[in-house]
Amino acid sequence: MDVRDAVVVVTGGASGIGAALVRRYAAEGARRVIVVDREFDAASAVADEVDGVAELADVTDAAAVNGVVDRTLARDGAIDLFCSNAGITTGAGVEDLEAWERAFAVNLMSQVYAARAVLPGMLERGRGWLLNTASAAGLLTSPGDAPYAVTKHGSVALAEWLAVTYGSRGIGVSVLCPMGVATPLLMEPLAAGEPGARAVAASGEIVTPEQVADAVVAGLAEERFLILPHSQVGTFWAQKASDPDRWLAGMRRLVDTN
Repeated sequence: MDVRDAVVVVTGGASGIGAALVRRYAAEGARRVIVVDREFDAASAVADEVDGVAELADVTDAAAVNGVVDRTLARDGAIDLFCSNAGITTGAGVEDLEAWERAFAVNLMSQVYAARAVLPGMLERGRGWLLNTASAAGLLTSPGDAPYAVTKHGSVALAEWLAVTYGSRGIGVSVLCPMGVATPLLMEPLAAGEPGARAVAASGEIVTPEQVADAVVAGLAEERFLILPHSQVGTFWAQKASDPDRWLAGMRRLVDTN
């Protein structure tokens, strides 16, 4: 997947990883980058930097996602790469059902809506690429945030299903699974001393959104399904699969000491 001359849509594109992806795609020569966010002024500011297009949309609204896709197709003729990047954390356990509903809506169902909206055009052309931003939590877990861990596992599972179902029809799929990234989603809980954020910080380097964007461009160029800005996540994932009980015991120690 070469982003040169591509039409790219990025949800959650006004800040953090999303904004870094927008800037990097533009630097790589994308023909058009569409910056989708619920904060239109912020999306417009990022879009203006790259001569892109800002779209105000709530990704939890299927009709709004359809609208973004329809307007992009009408203007640009195709969508080559759709990046479902919008996401939230909750800091909740099993008690707060409203937090679970929000997490499922933003972290998972928005990616379902995006795939449903963009796949018909991609399938008609016989090519296209989907990038789902999940998290290392989607392969491992997220201490202190049950809805986040579960919905990010769902994001990985959705990407797997899409790759299996549409891979032989010209559709590429990648899933981005970073660990600690210096965005408000991590840095604010870390500053507040939340145990889950401290456990993430203790597990490895906190990278910048720009480093994540570098890993994404490299992963897309190599057409990799699993994009891991933190290489140790693959090691942790293998250890979890080979001995789940030992891995769980290690995670409990990490949480207890942080």
